[in-house]
Amino acid sequence: MILAASVCGRAEQPTPAATSAFNSYIATVETRLAAQHRSESGFLAPAASLAQLRQGELSIERIAPQPAAELPGATLYHWRGTAFVPGAKAADFERMMRNYAAYPNYYAPQVTQARVLEQKGDDYRATMRVRQHHVITVVMDTEYNIAFGRLDARHGYSASRSTRIAEIDAPGTTKERALSPGEEHGFLWRLNTYWSYEERDGGLYMQIESVSLTRSIPAGLGWAIGPFVESVPRESLEFTLRATSNALRR
Repeated sequence: MILAASVCGRAEQPTPAATSAFNSYIATVETRLAAQHRSESGFLAPAASLAQLRQGELSIERIAPQPAAELPGATLYHWRGTAFVPGAKAADFERMMRNYAAYPNYYAPQVTQARVLEQKGDDYRATMRVRQHHVITVVMDTEYNIAFGRLDARHGYSASRSTRIAEIDAPGTTKERALSPGEEHGFLWRLNTYWSYEERDGGLYMQIESVSLTRSIPAGLGWAIGPFVESVPRESLEFTLRATSNALRR
């Protein structure tokens, strides 16, 4: 696995064109979410049947950019997941989401460290160390700006936007260090996460949307990093949704 990772080479940072396309796509996503969050009807995007959700099933779907974004040297992933937790309250969810120090308990083994760097009302700046494993293991230190909002006591939302993602070499050893932008592999360049939640039907509907930007897979190296780059966005979203549901049940 070490050999495979070294063969992948370095990806440095996304091109200005890729960054611009990502930001443009994010603007359309946030405009649509802002419209959803202005009223109770349509507060959540349509998902699987409510009966299936209330039986404990998750709804997971990939949302393809329309029209396809021009992302030279990069790939954009957009996933949405929905779940229902019987008996949970909107206040329970918001209190849990704001408790960053407890994230390593909620989201182990993916989140190993988390803390708030700054808080001003409903706006936070937080840092997390995350560990992703799929064929290879990647550890990253990440920072986010997070904003919480609510329509009323039963409807709320949050937006988390990455401001820094650094790949960590030799984590947990005396040689641990953050790779420079020129040394990184480009497994994750940007990550924005959006939660919407609605209390009704005797429980809480939770919906998460994840939009990420990664390096594209170089020709001939799909065997080495393809499973990681393509599988982690979906698996990470599903893991987060299940872990959140389990924590609320507890």
